[in-house]
This record gives sequence, C-alpha cells and structure tokens, in this order.
Amino acid sequence: MPTVPETQITRERIAAAYQLIRPFVRRTPILEASGTDFGLDSIQLVFKLESLQHSGSFKARGAFNNLLSRTIPAAGVVAASGGNHGVAVAFAAMKLGLPARIFVPTICSPEKMERIRSYGAKLVITGERYADALASSEAWAAESGALEVHAYDQVETLLGQGTVGLEFEEQFPKLDTLLVAVGGGGLIGGVASWYAGRVKIVGAEPEAAPTLTYALKAGHPVDSPAGGIAADSLAPKQVGQLMFPIAEKNVQGMILVSDAAILEAQEALWKTLRVVAEPGGAAAFAALLSRHYQPEPGEHVGVLICGGNTTAVNFDAAKVPAQTIAK
Repeated sequence: MPTVPETQITRERIAAAYQLIRPFVRRTPILEASGTDFGLDSIQLVFKLESLQHSGSFKARGAFNNLLSRTIPAAGVVAASGGNHGVAVAFAAMKLGLPARIFVPTICSPEKMERIRSYGAKLVITGERYADALASSEAWAAESGALEVHAYDQVETLLGQGTVGLEFEEQFPKLDTLLVAVGGGGLIGGVASWYAGRVKIVGAEPEAAPTLTYALKAGHPVDSPAGGIAADSLAPKQVGQLMFPIAEKNVQGMILVSDAAILEAQEALWKTLRVVAEPGGAAAFAALLSRHYQPEPGEHVGVLICGGNTTAVNFDAAKVPAQTIAK
C-alpha cells in the first residue's frame, strides 16, 4: 500500500466525504451518562453509538466512501477483513448493486460470516489471521481485476471513518477527550484528522494486540501480536502506513486493556445502558472502566462504541416454547 501524505486526510475532504455518503449511512445517536452510573468519578460521559450504524459498525462509512468515490470495474470489489469491514463492504455493495468477494480468517465470528453471506457477497474463509485473508484478497484482485477496498490503509477509508468525528462534534461540541479503540487505525486516524488537536484523542488496544502501541514506540509501523478476545476486529499485523503520521501528531496517548476488562465493559454497557457492544466495540470504554484512563474533575469524556456485531445477547435461547405460552 503506497504512502500518501497526511495532508490528503483533511477536515475539508472529510466534510466532502460526509456529504457523499450521508444518504447511505445513519447519523448515529449519542448517549449521555454520568461516571457515577458505572461506579466512576462524577464526570460527564458521552457515548457515540456506531454499533447502531448500518452493518453494525462504523466501517460502513469507509466502505460507502470507497464505493461511491472510486471507479468500480466489472469484476466488482474485494476486501479482506477480520469481520466488520467485510460486513460493511458487503452491505455497501448490496445497496449499490455491485458484486463483492470478502476474504476472512477462521477467527472471524460466525455472526459476522453470516451477515456477509446475508448481504449477497461471496465469502471466502482462509487462514488463521487477518494478514492471511489480506494476502488471499490481493491475489484475487490481481487475478480478477476487482477493486481492493482496504480496511484501513486507504485514503478513502480514512476519510469515511473521519466522518464519525465530524458528526460527534456537531452532536456534542464541548468534548475534552475522546477514547477510541484501535485495530488497523482507520477509525482513530480519521477521527484524529477531523479534530486535529482540538480534542485529546486517546487510543485503546487489547494487551494481546498492541499494534499502535508498538508502532509509536518504534517510530514506525511494526509487526505485533494479534490475539485476544477482540482479534476479529482489533488485531492486524501492523497499523496502516497512512494513519501512522496522523497518530504521531494527534493521538495523545495509548492504553492497553486486558480481555477481562473488555468483557467487564461489555457487561457494564449492557446492564447499565442496554447497549450491545462486541469486544472490539467495548475496548475504548474498558480503558475508562478499568481506570487505566483517569479523567480530570469536570472532564467531558467521549467514548466511541464502534461495533455491535456479536451474539453475546442470545435472544434465541430466551425464546419460550409456544406450548408453554399456551398453558
């Protein structure tokens, strides 16, 4: 993936991307709460619920921006994904009437695989990790001529994800700090480009997938472990080349969270707010709930709930048999 100057990921271009994709994406809601609701200090919390976005995650924004702003060949589009990006590209392709082939690794959750199939895309399961699926998707693109839609290391992807920041600022302009989960870095790169230092951006990563943490220490993207409970959404081999200079300039800190903290955050979001989040979607809140991030008194803290594609809430198991109801 060629390196593109970070000046191509600008507020002006993010605003233009928003106008392009606006008819196809949801303006997801925010939800205000107090830290005391979760046993924390009395701070104002503002959750941005991208878990309610079409296809179940923020990824729909980057997917639509790619498919609407680039020339699509007859062979359609191809994408590699741990899950959510593939779901989003499949959804966008369905809405726009385009053929799509999605490569996922075996760690992709059954929920996400089923959603990809349900949108009419060709699903190919290959390899154990995202990097394996990416290699297979690149080979297919070379063979077929399909357009590659990269999950995070693509200008159009970053611009689309940056629209989360644009929307959040319109909905809650008083934000002091924003906590963002990090996988390949498309979301935090786009959002940090939008805020451009006007809000403190803090990234959260699983301890088992410290991709941006390692990169910032090394001074450039490097290979990192790719495991943990959120491996299907937050565990690429490296962060993107395009987002890295943005992170160096505009991300003010990184926090590593344990799998146990992520599970606790998932449960707290459900019990307190009735918000369903997948592990990757709860990682940013885990940084706060575990007290690894310590807000100042009166700080307005934003939390991106970036995905909700999970079967953690099993409604089928809760169904009462018809004969029981009849009695």
